[in-house]
Amino acid sequence: MRLRPSRRTRRTALGAAALMALAGMNGPALWGYAAHQYHDYKINQPDYKARNGHWDVVDVPREYRINTIHAALLHTGKVLLVAGSGNNAANFKAKTFRTVLWDPRKNTFKNIPTPKDLFCAGHTQLADGKLLVAGGTQRYEKLEGDVTKAGGLMIVHNENPDKPMTFPAGTRFTGKDNHKTFESKDAVLVPRARKTGEGDRVTVTASTARVYVEALGKGAQYETGTTDNYRIEGLTGEDARNAYGIANKLSFDKKDFQGIKDAFEFDPVTERYITVDPMQEARWYPTLTTLQDGRVLSVSGLDEIGQVVPGKNEVYDPASRTWRYLPTERFFPTYPALFLADRGRIFYTGSNAGYGPADKGRTPGLWDLETNEFTEVPGMSDPDLLETSMSVLLPPAQEQRYMVLGGGGVGENRRSTAKTRIVDLREEAPRFHDGPELYAKVRYPSSVILPDDTVLTTNGSGDYRGRSDSNVLKAELYDPATDTTRAVADPLVGRNYHSGALLLPDGRVMTFGSDSLFGDKANSKPGTFQQQIDLYTPPYGFRDDRPEFKDTEPRTVKLGEQSTYRTSDPRRIARARLIRPGSFTHVTNNEQRSIALDLARTDGGVTVTVPKDPSLVPPGWYMLEVVDDEGTPSEAVWVKVPVAEEFAPEPRESRESPESRESRDE
Repeated sequence: MRLRPSRRTRRTALGAAALMALAGMNGPALWGYAAHQYHDYKINQPDYKARNGHWDVVDVPREYRINTIHAALLHTGKVLLVAGSGNNAANFKAKTFRTVLWDPRKNTFKNIPTPKDLFCAGHTQLADGKLLVAGGTQRYEKLEGDVTKAGGLMIVHNENPDKPMTFPAGTRFTGKDNHKTFESKDAVLVPRARKTGEGDRVTVTASTARVYVEALGKGAQYETGTTDNYRIEGLTGEDARNAYGIANKLSFDKKDFQGIKDAFEFDPVTERYITVDPMQEARWYPTLTTLQDGRVLSVSGLDEIGQVVPGKNEVYDPASRTWRYLPTERFFPTYPALFLADRGRIFYTGSNAGYGPADKGRTPGLWDLETNEFTEVPGMSDPDLLETSMSVLLPPAQEQRYMVLGGGGVGENRRSTAKTRIVDLREEAPRFHDGPELYAKVRYPSSVILPDDTVLTTNGSGDYRGRSDSNVLKAELYDPATDTTRAVADPLVGRNYHSGALLLPDGRVMTFGSDSLFGDKANSKPGTFQQQIDLYTPPYGFRDDRPEFKDTEPRTVKLGEQSTYRTSDPRRIARARLIRPGSFTHVTNNEQRSIALDLARTDGGVTVTVPKDPSLVPPGWYMLEVVDDEGTPSEAVWVKVPVAEEFAPEPRESRESPESRESRDE
């Protein structure tokens, strides 16, 4: 007997037939939709999260969305997000400079008045918990063909040993031979000349300062081709004889970004920028590195005329809030990855970002600031692909093992690498060797040290600034103990140039930024800045029993000292880590380090001991985390490590002479 299909069966059959017909016409779209639905289902399963972690989007109100270029975790638990002009020439022209303070725990935001264009500045954590921010943008680049006024470098001389000379923006310089007039774009201070000797043997050496000048009008007739001496408009008598300008070619060549000397301390308590003395050199794309005595090294960057600072490095003293040059010079390309290493030396991994000749200052090595001796470290694979690579001091920091991840060719080179390279500085003759390869060939990967002693690396792009739709949506965890990697949950969006990542006190990782050059695979549409902020919860965030601190108030613990904390189930706590808060920009975060602490269990908690070595534990605020026997970390409590007693400065009042106090009061 043949059964007649029911009405429901007929409807189902007809629907299936229609679906099959539709699938025949639009199969890829349906399959893509189904695959997307299945992917969303899979990544939200508890087992998947426990193995691979999970990504979430931060809900940022529209008025607080900015082009985040720089991000730093503060000891208040808040994150400073800095855009400055945000790589937007219209914002720069309008003097629209942005900083936003984000509280990840409450997910609240606050706009912070921003005093200068801190776009592409350098920053580092100070011993007292403030964030030093130095440098930024004086002028945006102009590509060849877009330059409509001849311009370039004017060196202003002052031969008067009795007074400095200040010239405001708009000062005019007229050539004695070419009779062409150029106008300064910024104010310039020329120090008094240097006077040596006595009586008839006095020698006066002119002081100099540099300023960018442009022709008054447009057109080829304003270009110059030879060196000329320029008189300064408005000067008469002795001043006219003592002060003058000298310039070489003033032309229509491409004009690079130009830096500023300005420096600020951001105070996490008052939540405002504090102006401090400017640097000796203008810097755009500089690296700041905190030293073992709490001072800060400032290196490289583009100067006020758009040239890489030629090896003039300087040090900031937080006690006096002043800068001084190092006595000898050493050249680095912009944003070099410089880490404080053992015995106070500086380790340069070779990573850098942006500007500088391909054959100068790119070799890894150990730099002794006292002697200026530089000892090269050999063995780097793909040594010509270190630009836009990431560098990390692997945990724990005591092992002095560094990893360099990915990278690309100099400038807009299309080449990139999946290499990771590792060096152990404790070896008698340190040498790089290859580690496991990354998930893809990438520039701009972001790496973050996690409290369980693994390293999360995420994103990047195969080509310069994501060109040709080359963003890589992959992430992985590296275990230094086993020298192995494994894939984890894929990021939600692509991130390349102007992106980064930070560890938060609760163990999650925030990722920010991305500034693709183009918006499509054909490179026919301009890219847009990625303002979305994401949060990655590692697998340990999905375990039931995380260790907990019962004492959560911030403490001060000196080098070599112990501190006891009450915790949950101290028998299960296996290790403790002191993690320095990150400060990330342009594939550079030389702040982050995870330091192993000696650990003793008590009846109700643990006692931890901070190492004595100031080069291992530079002064500042740290996140203290304890980790159980399954590798599950606690949320952090904050610990302040003050400047080592051997480096502690005298009180500021006693450091000043009566003459300097009198001068300051005037």
